[in-house]
Amino acid sequence: MLSEAKHLCLFSVGVQMSSEILRFAQNDSVTALERFIVARCIAFLGVVLCAVPVQTLRADPSKTILVFGDSLSDGFMLKRSEAYPALLGKKLRATGLNFQVINASAAGGTTEGGLERLPPHLKHRIDVFILELGINDAFRGLSIDQIQSNLQQIMDKVKTRNPTVRVVIAGMQLPNYAGDDYVLAFGKMFSDLAARNNAALVPYLLQGVAGDPSLNLPDGIHPNAAGQRILAENVWRVLEPIAREVTEGRGGSPEPPAGNRGQLSVPVTQETTAAWLSRVR
Repeated sequence: MLSEAKHLCLFSVGVQMSSEILRFAQNDSVTALERFIVARCIAFLGVVLCAVPVQTLRADPSKTILVFGDSLSDGFMLKRSEAYPALLGKKLRATGLNFQVINASAAGGTTEGGLERLPPHLKHRIDVFILELGINDAFRGLSIDQIQSNLQQIMDKVKTRNPTVRVVIAGMQLPNYAGDDYVLAFGKMFSDLAARNNAALVPYLLQGVAGDPSLNLPDGIHPNAAGQRILAENVWRVLEPIAREVTEGRGGSPEPPAGNRGQLSVPVTQETTAAWLSRVR
């Protein structure tokens, strides 16, 4: 097989030869026999040029990462360029990974709402799917079984249209000051979904941000620009190796690292808890 460089060289030489032959044929002194030979030469060159693979004549298309979340991914009260999906795009470009990051998140997003707004995004190829939904459902008291079912349906629909998609689940936790069964089941739900779907897991998206006033907006719920930069780092640790594998053409979601399977216990203050429960976005 010829290398891409040789294909391009062959194409260039062929075009140049065709141009020279055509100029020769336009000479008034050329006989009918010579014109016939010229026509045959051009036909032969056409066959050769058609043999050059099309992909060598155009740049490789970028891969697509779809971030599907709520206000945490949407960048509530911030510029879209300050939200972690955009920051991930910058990291990918800086490392030479050719990905387009599409932020399809919506403030106030729920798993049920996600199911409703997903179909338009399924019309396009998705190479990596980052799913960050569920916390607003919990604030509304939706059962864990229903939240989990909705998240599973979202992933199933994405995988049906994109069989080799790599799935990344952004885990969330409810403030655990009460430590009741619902709180524990909610935190465990994300690791269970990751294991069941062979998906990668960001154990806790808000790791290092939740409960820190300097990293959140005045509402005490949503990360500010500095907080979003930490969210980007939390996701990047999981996303980078996946992005490299996708670039190398390895499909299918990876086996999540052993350290990313369990629930990560992160202390949240009662003040943060009160803010979260009093204002749902």
